[in-house]
Amino acid sequence: MRPAIAVVLLALGAPSFAACKKEPVVGPPELKVAAAADLAFAFKDIGDAYKKKTGQAVTFSFGSTGLLAKQIAEGAPFDVFAAANMTFADDAVASGACAGDSKTLYATGRIVLWSKAGMAPPTSVADLADARWVKIAIANPEHAPYGRAAKDAMTKAGVWDKVQGRVVYGENVQQTLQFAQSGNVEVAIVALSLATVTEGGAFTTIPAEAHGRIDQALVACKGKGIAPSESARRFVAFVGTEDGRAVMRRYGFLLPGEAAAASAR
Repeated sequence: MRPAIAVVLLALGAPSFAACKKEPVVGPPELKVAAAADLAFAFKDIGDAYKKKTGQAVTFSFGSTGLLAKQIAEGAPFDVFAAANMTFADDAVASGACAGDSKTLYATGRIVLWSKAGMAPPTSVADLADARWVKIAIANPEHAPYGRAAKDAMTKAGVWDKVQGRVVYGENVQQTLQFAQSGNVEVAIVALSLATVTEGGAFTTIPAEAHGRIDQALVACKGKGIAPSESARRFVAFVGTEDGRAVMRRYGFLLPGEAAAASAR
């Protein structure tokens, strides 16, 4: 094309390449969820289902409920807190970081005795008194609700005083399971929700009545004096929908309104 003709086309408004460039589509910001370690597998599935339903991605930080509650109270920028018990959810609300009117019971957890392949797990908590269980791992009961339930189960079975010196503490229930997977301990008391999807071992489910209930609660958060976002509240509500309940049921959780005698997978 000769220069004179090119000038005429531009003057008539011929489109430039810059004008045709498309702006990137910006979706909703990722939702940040602090979740108890027993939810490491279940909530990844919940996050996928939630994104499919709403288009909003979710990122998770899994850890000990008590330590997460402390981080939230100190200003950690999470949108939702999925605690492994009601008490730590209440603490997050009391700190002013989460909204009390959003607190929702979403599941009741269960615990099991898990041992690595090649060593059959104890048939009951009382069996832990046998000296062949040289080391027993539980999550730290000071800040991990599943560790608290494990200690409670051993106390009610009358073996805590006998085994206390053999107990090894994990920071959270997921690390506790790793101790048994590595062979560093002979048995670990961990969440059923982790045991059902962990290969290379076997487990015995501990009856729910053998320890205090592990009632787990969700709260929407944002920070002191700042109201939670609608998306945070929407995620809390989603966990309680049939889509969310189906996921939780699959990982062995007991659900609000369902029989406590529901069998494990």
